[in-house]
Amino acid sequence: MRKATFLISAIVSAVVSATLAGGASAQAKPADAIEYRQGAYEVIGWNFGKMKAMVQGTAPYDKEAFIKRADIVALVATLPLEGFGPGTDKGAPTKAKPEIWTKMDDFKAKMTKMNDEAAKLASIAKTGSLDDIKKQFGATGASCKACHDDYKAK
Repeated sequence: MRKATFLISAIVSAVVSATLAGGASAQAKPADAIEYRQGAYEVIGWNFGKMKAMVQGTAPYDKEAFIKRADIVALVATLPLEGFGPGTDKGAPTKAKPEIWTKMDDFKAKMTKMNDEAAKLASIAKTGSLDDIKKQFGATGASCKACHDDYKAK
């Protein structure tokens, strides 16, 4: 557990540092932007999976751990969009569908919705009941799925 926590903290720190230093948009190679967004999604997925286990009852609910993970997701969810700039549809293996770049306004709207739902989850995790948390967790997951359904290859 300690190793996983350290790894997540290191990844989040690296992603945040890259963002503060200019992030993916300052990178010269599309492959770097692809790696940036994939790293952010990996951090989101890791933390979302741990929260999912808690809300489904397959892991004990730990309020402080849930808050920590919800905060990480809310922060990191704001980062991937920067990695979808022009030319980042190729240059490294990716499951991003070409429709992202032809329907960028819709893609951005779905990313904004996910960011909003993740922020709500982080807020509710701090003050809400477990039932409220479960409801918002579902809404946050649905916002992720909406984008995956349209823009992520299987």
